[in-house]
Amino acid sequence: MPDQSSPSPEIMARVAELREELAQHNHRYYVLDDPVVSDGEYDALYRELAGLEDEYPFLYDPASPTQRVGEKPAKGFTSQRHRMRMYSLDNALNREEWDDFVRRVNDNLAGQGLDEPVSFWADPKLDGLAVEVIYENGAFIAAVTRGDGETGEVVTHSMRTVRNLPLKLRGENLPALLEVRGEVVMSRADFAVLNQRQEEQGDKVFANPRNAAAGSVRQLDPKIADERPLRFLAYGLGALEWEAGPAWTTQANVMAGLKELGFTVPPHGRECATADNVHDHFEDLGRLREDLEYEIDGVVAKVNDLALWDELGVTARFPRYAIALKFTALQARTILNDVEFQVGRTGAITPVAILEPVSLAGVTVSRATLHNEDEVRAKDLHLGDTVIVQRAGDVIPEVVEAVVSERGADAVTVVFPTACPSCGTPLQRREGEAAWRCPNPQCPEQMRQAVIFFASKAGLDIRGVGKRRVEQWIDEGLVATPADLFFLSKEQIRGFERMGDKSTENFFNAIHGAKEKASLARLIAALGIDLIGEQTARMLGREFADLDELAGLGMEDWRVRKEEDSARAKEQRRLEGIGQEMMESLVAYFASPETRVMLERFKEAELWPTNPDAGKQRDEPGDTPLAGKRVLFTGKLVDMSRDQAKALAEAAGATVASSVSKKLDFLIVGEKPGSKLDKARDLGVQVLQLEEFRALCSGQGNEEPPAQGNLLDMT
Repeated sequence: MPDQSSPSPEIMARVAELREELAQHNHRYYVLDDPVVSDGEYDALYRELAGLEDEYPFLYDPASPTQRVGEKPAKGFTSQRHRMRMYSLDNALNREEWDDFVRRVNDNLAGQGLDEPVSFWADPKLDGLAVEVIYENGAFIAAVTRGDGETGEVVTHSMRTVRNLPLKLRGENLPALLEVRGEVVMSRADFAVLNQRQEEQGDKVFANPRNAAAGSVRQLDPKIADERPLRFLAYGLGALEWEAGPAWTTQANVMAGLKELGFTVPPHGRECATADNVHDHFEDLGRLREDLEYEIDGVVAKVNDLALWDELGVTARFPRYAIALKFTALQARTILNDVEFQVGRTGAITPVAILEPVSLAGVTVSRATLHNEDEVRAKDLHLGDTVIVQRAGDVIPEVVEAVVSERGADAVTVVFPTACPSCGTPLQRREGEAAWRCPNPQCPEQMRQAVIFFASKAGLDIRGVGKRRVEQWIDEGLVATPADLFFLSKEQIRGFERMGDKSTENFFNAIHGAKEKASLARLIAALGIDLIGEQTARMLGREFADLDELAGLGMEDWRVRKEEDSARAKEQRRLEGIGQEMMESLVAYFASPETRVMLERFKEAELWPTNPDAGKQRDEPGDTPLAGKRVLFTGKLVDMSRDQAKALAEAAGATVASSVSKKLDFLIVGEKPGSKLDKARDLGVQVLQLEEFRALCSGQGNEEPPAQGNLLDMT
């Protein structure tokens, strides 16, 4: 049992010595890349410190090297306002736009009588997750994502695990308050190792280092982030309260000062005396970008003199003292050898370009989606064409265009199939849709994709059971429907490559653990019924007692319930958003004899979540300002996926609509909202910014935004 008494002065001195020594070793290893002790020596020091802290709880210190992973998984993300807004950046996509920016800076300053030459600080524009880390009296206390610039998500528990992030600042006379903005990233080499490990374990592989880094930080369990090779690279300041600190008058001072405090800063950042120097540096990094340790998509240029930031000011969205010079999308020329047609779980047919392999942004590209027949026709693609391919956002390969001038006489027009490539059923195209579909619910490829979806994160989220492993079980005839997953024996699982006793046990427990925690709404969503998304599944999970009751609902029952809904108050309507096409899809799905057999198999496997309070949850409106309201999202939601936004709205008692109408209460807008915003204004629908929406979700809504300081920074 831990000693509750106060430790002796000798013990306290030894603990302080160990903490300082371990902090020095962490800095040398993770920041300077210059370790001076072996892993074994480091581990011995760490174990000694952990043993003393365990024996004497009185010695607990959140800044101790042993506390990087000490918190339990969070129950959910909370929001926190930034003291100073984290602005987005305007972009310069070519030399002319960069020159225009420089001209605006000079004209603005000249108009205020400031006509001295302007120098700049230029950093590589890192492709990661923007985070603000906060220190009080030198100790790390919190971390918040950029969010919408005003408010972000608290990710302190995950950021504490990032090895190069100092838990205690280095040096003397530390600031009373320091907010440091930076990017959480993963190196190319670490990303490759992580993806190899994910694939070997049958887990999801990540599309790129940015997704891996962002997904790791935004986990409720800090152990996940601790297992990932994350780094925090600091690029600027938020609020700063420092009575006796050095006078940082330039961005170059700031970057040097952050290094002295123990932070890692982006490589290849430099002071540029002229605008031409900045553009030269941009072009140099463009040539080197594929050989750099971290993925970058441009250069961020800031006026170096901090005093001029106040003089230049900001617009509603961007600072006038900084801009991002963006690289053009990486493109390559190759040959379109063939087009394959894939069948999705809902029967949608997707054409996929089969390309002569070509290296693009460090990745060999041999396949690229063509989306649908309309896109193939619009791009006038022929087999044998020379085509231009690029990685959209440096991630997803896409065919940009055919080089028609080089088309040979033997080029063949791409012919879209009229029958399903998997089962031969004639394809159909719904009115208003671009996709052709196979209408046969027993199509072998649809069933295959349905099982893969069922096990995925978007389905029942069977942790650790990846697509590759499910495909193996299907190919071996062990699994044909989602229900079959729960009848796999340990012997069957063990029969595959790299499946030892421990891996077998983990897979078996993951499958049955997912079964035990599944809610009715999650199970409905996992079935992947055409037109029934996660939001609709949640509503159905509230309204019905189990899958049998849902399966017994016919079209006439639906019409009766809809009539009852029309007589209810808005906040009490239970089938809001279920239209005739959705209902027809549900009825057809559950009318299938194969579906009925699968439901019986679910019962046999004891995967049968029930809802004893069916239809009751929404009888009383909630106590948040959004309870009973209809909301809709439009535009890019910064640092929040659309699914997360929907979940936040529904947790606050709101219903998420599918289109703008007079019935809509609020339109929540992100960046580049598009035509929905115009329509909402025409109809008199109230428009909310994302930060206002978050405040309403938390039961607030009248809170004034914080005063903004004069030392602004951005991502």
